[in-house]
Amino acid sequence: MPLRSPRIAPSEITPPEVFFNRRTLLAAALAGGASALLPAAQTPQPPGARLDYSRNPRYAVGEAPNKLEEITSYNNFYELGTEKEDPQRNAHFLKTEPWSVTVDGEAQIKGKFTLEEILKPHALEERIYRFRCVEAWSLVVPWVGFPLSALLARFKPTSSAKYVEFTTLYDPSRMPGQRASVLTWPYVEGLRIDEAMHPLTLMVVGLYGQTLPSQDGAPLRLIVPWKYGFKSIKSIVKISFTSREPRTAWNIAAPSEYGFYANVNPQVDHPRWSQATERRIGAPFLAARRSTLLFNGYADEVAGLYKGMDLRRYF
Repeated sequence: MPLRSPRIAPSEITPPEVFFNRRTLLAAALAGGASALLPAAQTPQPPGARLDYSRNPRYAVGEAPNKLEEITSYNNFYELGTEKEDPQRNAHFLKTEPWSVTVDGEAQIKGKFTLEEILKPHALEERIYRFRCVEAWSLVVPWVGFPLSALLARFKPTSSAKYVEFTTLYDPSRMPGQRASVLTWPYVEGLRIDEAMHPLTLMVVGLYGQTLPSQDGAPLRLIVPWKYGFKSIKSIVKISFTSREPRTAWNIAAPSEYGFYANVNPQVDHPRWSQATERRIGAPFLAARRSTLLFNGYADEVAGLYKGMDLRRYF
C-alpha cells in the first residue's frame, strides 16, 4: 500500500510573521562558514512566449509593479507545494500542452474546448492590478488577459445560472502537491455570476507581456482583484454554470477561516492574524507595513455588488 503524506490542517500552516522571522534568523545562523547547508539556487525557467496585447490605461494603479522575479518566485499554489518557493521549484512538472477547458451546467453552449478555441476571439490587454493574499502580503502585477465576462457570454448562461464554478487540473504527475492531502482535490473556486461578469474580473494568460509561467497558474487563471488571492484560481480546466453556491476548496478545508466571498476587508481579521495591514513583497523586510485597503482599493467599482450585505457574516 503506497504511503500517503499526512494531511496538514489549515491551523498548522505557519502564519506569515512567524515564517519570515524564522527565515531571517535562519539566514543569520547560517552566515559565515555554513553556506553549504543552503539549498542550491534554482535554475530560472526560460522566458515565456511574447504576447500580442495592448495596455489598458483604465486599469492601472499608481504604484510600480513588482519585478518579474518577485512575482514568479513567491507563490501560493498548493498543487505545486505548500512552501512559497515550491511552485517555482516544481514548475517544470506542470506541462500545459495540450490543454482544454470543459464548459457545462446552466448554459446553452457546452462542451470541451481547446485552449486555442478559448483564446482565439479575444483581444489581450495588460492591466496592472493590486494582488492581496489572505496571509497579509501583497504585490502589484501587470497581468495580460481579457474580461471574463466576454468569455462567459459566449456560452450563453441561462437564467438559472446564479454562480460560476471553476476547477483546476487534477493530475498528481504534473502537480506533485496533489499527492498530499492538504486540500480536497481538485481545487475548486466560485463566484456569484454578477461578480464573474464584473469588468474588473480578468481571465489571465500572461504577465509582463509573456505567457504565464507554470508557477503563476499557466496556461489560464483567474484574477479577481478585490478579493483575496485564493479566489484567483489557477490552471483552469473546467467552468460550470450553477444554480447553487459552489463548495470551494478552502471553504471546505476551513469554513471558519475562508468564506465564499473572500472580499478584502481590513475590519475582518483572519482568526490567526490581523488583516488591517499588509507587507508588500520586494519591500525591505523591516519596512513599515501598509494599511490594507477595503476591497483592495477597488471599493468604488465593486462595493455596489454587496449593498445590504453584512460583510462580517459574508466574509
